[in-house]
Amino acid sequence: MSQSRSGPSETAAEPATQRGEATKAATKAATKAATKPGGEAGESNAYAVGLPPARRRICTVIALAGLLASLVLGQVVQAPTLWGLLPILLYAVLCLLGLDIVVATVVAVISGILIAARPPTEVGELLGTSLGDLVTMIGLIIVLGAGVGEVLRVTGVADTIVSAIMRAVGERSRHAVTFGVMVACLVLVASLGTLAGALAIAAPILIPITARMGFTRSATASMMFVGGCAGLALAPFAGSNVAILTAADVDYLTYLRVGAGPLAVLSIALAMLIVPWMQRRTAAAGNDFYTAEEASDDAASAGGADRNPKAGRATAAFLVLLVVSVVYATVTNAGTAFPLLALPLLGIVTGFAGGLSSVEIAGRMYRGGARLLSIFILFWLLAALFGIIDQWLKPYDVILDTFGSQLSHLGAFPFAVAIGLLGWVGVPGATAAQVVLLDKVFGGLGATLGVSAGAWVIVLLWASKGDTYGPFPNANMIGAMGLARSQNLRNVLLTGWLVMVPACVMYAILLVFMT
Repeated sequence: MSQSRSGPSETAAEPATQRGEATKAATKAATKAATKPGGEAGESNAYAVGLPPARRRICTVIALAGLLASLVLGQVVQAPTLWGLLPILLYAVLCLLGLDIVVATVVAVISGILIAARPPTEVGELLGTSLGDLVTMIGLIIVLGAGVGEVLRVTGVADTIVSAIMRAVGERSRHAVTFGVMVACLVLVASLGTLAGALAIAAPILIPITARMGFTRSATASMMFVGGCAGLALAPFAGSNVAILTAADVDYLTYLRVGAGPLAVLSIALAMLIVPWMQRRTAAAGNDFYTAEEASDDAASAGGADRNPKAGRATAAFLVLLVVSVVYATVTNAGTAFPLLALPLLGIVTGFAGGLSSVEIAGRMYRGGARLLSIFILFWLLAALFGIIDQWLKPYDVILDTFGSQLSHLGAFPFAVAIGLLGWVGVPGATAAQVVLLDKVFGGLGATLGVSAGAWVIVLLWASKGDTYGPFPNANMIGAMGLARSQNLRNVLLTGWLVMVPACVMYAILLVFMT
């Protein structure tokens, strides 16, 4: 592969310039799409989605029919009953149709209450108890993580991490830059626990570098996408990963060793082959290069005057405390509650090291977390829903009593594969909620069939993150594409497929030995 530092030709730059306005519009729309469903930058509801009027009417009819059926069932059935699965089925159907997941959860909770036919006092007690549930705790962890992310952005820690990595790898060759871009995205996403938000910070720094090296927009999008996805799998305090640790009852090192580590290594290794192929594929067309203006450092350096002079100190404080926190949590098996202390401490220490006052730190933490308040409410409602099903309706008791002997002959491996694939059609944009839901519904059955804790880590990890790579377009793909200023979703989708298929094979082999 050529390692020439020459950029695109003038004839290639001409069409790109003519498409400037369209590219800006596409980038804006794509970034917005990436940070809505399940994203980390929503204004009031991170799961808000726009539905066509016809789809909205269908959802309304299904919800009302489900609630009416639940009201009738509440008068004629008693727990334990298989009808206790109705709230889960209603919830899944509404989510798959694209209804706002918070609204769908409210409908499912009301359905469960109507079937259980419990008095209001017991319902109130359940809702109160659910506030202290582990599921609700995960929602709070996500909110706190968003607050820390805001502090990292304001203090310049995120910019410093990306710039330091790219200076370390240099611009000696395209291979070095490809690796550096992916590592920068990996580290930043792992630190912030959010893909779209981290890539939005990294993109203005990375794009001038890739543009000067003559990379196409599609090749840059592939680097950012794969690196970001690898970082999301590794993020120690990301909500979905905390949910996996809790569900499988393993420590972070075990999670890395059997689940996230192999995926991250495979992703980066494959991308070192995929990106050059994508570069050759798109460079031949001649119309996917960055403009000379985008290859300039002027845009990136324009904000240099506003750069926090204490960003280096804040970065050192953040990274040291992050490593200490992860090591401490691993050695002491601190559990799910530890991030409730670690995350605010990370935000406070980083903020002070970055020169913020206590009032500014509190304000930034609040501003970042407030954007994801809907997620906290969602997880509280999910905790209540699971409580209604587990404590009041108990449908799984009926399933195990009726089909337990037949299910025991199914085998751990086919069961694990089936649940892993089932996650690909799960809750859109809510990976942590998806993990919790799969574990609540199938965790006990998996333990009965002999699925080990390590195998369950793989099942939940691939069920919640496998569909990030494909087989269909998703918000993370669109976000990486838009932030890289590309307009070719097909190329990002191809990148995802080229990682997804080998990853499926890898995890299938691991499950064969672990089950």
